[in-house]
Amino acid sequence: MDRYPPIADHGLVGDLQTAALVSSHGVIDWFAAPRFDSPSIFAALLDHDGGGYFLLAPESPEGTWKQLYYPDTAVVVTRFMSPDGVGEIIDHMPVHTGLTPNDRHSLVRVVRAVRGSVRFVLECRPRFDYARAAHELEVTPGTATFRAPGTMAYLQSTFPLEPDGQDVRGAVTLSDGESAAVVFTACAPGAEPPPPPTTERITEALWENVDFWQKWVRTSRYRGRWTETVHRSAITLKLLTYAPTGAPVAAATMGLPERVGGERNWDYRYTWVRDGSLSVRALLDLGFVEEATHFTRWLGDRLHDREGPGDEPLQIMYRVDGDPLLTEEILEHFEGYRGSYPVRAGNAATEQLQLDIYGEALYALAEGRAVGEQSGYHGWKGLAATLDWLADSWDRPDEGIWETRGGRKDFTYSRVMCWAAFDRGLKLAAEFSRPADTALWTRARDTILEQVMERGWSTKQEALVQHYDGDVLDASLLLAPRVGFLSPRSPGWLSTLDAIDRVLVSDSLVYRYDPEASPDGLRGSEGTFSLCTFLYVDALARAGRLSQARYTFEKMQTYANHVGLFAEEIGPSGEQLGNFPQAFTHLSLIMAATTLDEALDARRRD
Repeated sequence: MDRYPPIADHGLVGDLQTAALVSSHGVIDWFAAPRFDSPSIFAALLDHDGGGYFLLAPESPEGTWKQLYYPDTAVVVTRFMSPDGVGEIIDHMPVHTGLTPNDRHSLVRVVRAVRGSVRFVLECRPRFDYARAAHELEVTPGTATFRAPGTMAYLQSTFPLEPDGQDVRGAVTLSDGESAAVVFTACAPGAEPPPPPTTERITEALWENVDFWQKWVRTSRYRGRWTETVHRSAITLKLLTYAPTGAPVAAATMGLPERVGGERNWDYRYTWVRDGSLSVRALLDLGFVEEATHFTRWLGDRLHDREGPGDEPLQIMYRVDGDPLLTEEILEHFEGYRGSYPVRAGNAATEQLQLDIYGEALYALAEGRAVGEQSGYHGWKGLAATLDWLADSWDRPDEGIWETRGGRKDFTYSRVMCWAAFDRGLKLAAEFSRPADTALWTRARDTILEQVMERGWSTKQEALVQHYDGDVLDASLLLAPRVGFLSPRSPGWLSTLDAIDRVLVSDSLVYRYDPEASPDGLRGSEGTFSLCTFLYVDALARAGRLSQARYTFEKMQTYANHVGLFAEEIGPSGEQLGNFPQAFTHLSLIMAATTLDEALDARRRD
């Protein structure tokens, strides 16, 4: 077996406060607790030898492996088939839906023999604090206790465990119909161990988990052509949301490369205002109102705190609890996924100026305020003050949506989304009769539109371009027709769409931009950006190019992994690259599917 499995070779389980990756060969090689943004406990995906892992698999690897989700749930089933026997490993995490952070997070692993006889082996090798903290081990019948500074964990099993240095191993042979269970629980220091696992208790917890997810999915109003695909993306977005605050993270992992061996290896376990807003908007479009109202409160609290850099009301990202401090450090002892160094924890991009975030927030929450809880008078005053500030602040260079580290520029997309912020703010003020300096906002909105069309338009490309100082194309502008900046069938937009198709599209896959033509301060190249591919589908559908849009959407599904999950990018050989799974990709899949459904239905009616 490869020391590092493909990034896509995993399913995701989670409890709405943190998550873990389970490989298709029964290895948990990524898990951080107690939150998404906590230090790792298992991180073999970032350092095979030293990161730590939790293996539970048949002793003999010779056979066929299959992995799937139990329908409409976050329960991962890994199947092993050989001439001697067929076995299953069922992984899940009991969910915590409350507003109070939970101090216990359990990985529940059930093994069973479906046919014949299967011998399962267990290796549990935790490495706390990104493998920087040593731990002590105590093994008693049925329970192994790991103690490390600031945390501890229990491994409980229905079959015998034995020490292996400071780690644990075990084995059990099961015959047709027999099962066993193991539970790994990370908790606060001094916490009492959970009750020992029993067949009855484990079975009850499993079906409670299945029931939770299937009930949640049934509240979706999506009835389109790609129900299973859309609902898998919705479950993934829900799994990436921190329940106590309603804040979605950009991805479950850190450090996975945009190019194997390269340096574009970021920590995505935080809440970007942009990604979080668009995630919530995608869920809202499917009818999940509770998620929108919860995130509205979180975002309102950030506006109230006004902890952006300088005088900005918002910074671009936060920890899931709203903490603005995300100091970036390099984990020098980790070799990185297949040698992709450096591995970064934290994210220095938090200090950047990205003015587009106000547009995504207003775009996402404008409808949310209409169908969900109202923010109230004081919430509106905070929003209005933010737009008043933006009216005096939008005309500045910034780092842009892609968080380039090559200096600030007048990014066209940032201006387009500032336009969207004023446009949605004006509509909200009118709809709910709220006090607002509508004259100021209207002037800003109209000035932005005129400036973009004069300075953001390239006569050479016959298209809107990345920034005012060049002719580089940028796929982020595929959002322009969706937010209403340009009509999706206007000559200027169709010309832009043709230019993007000509320069950035490769066999239906879309690059963000050309880093050689527009240096971003980093070495190396990257793959096509899956968010942009789905935005391309959305734009094609709005432009009436339905055959091309549907073919592109269907082709993109062939790049999903075996359980329907996407990372950030697609590499030259069709491999998934970047952090996994990626909220940006799944929210844009939902956007593309709903837009394409509506366009195809409208054509059928005509």
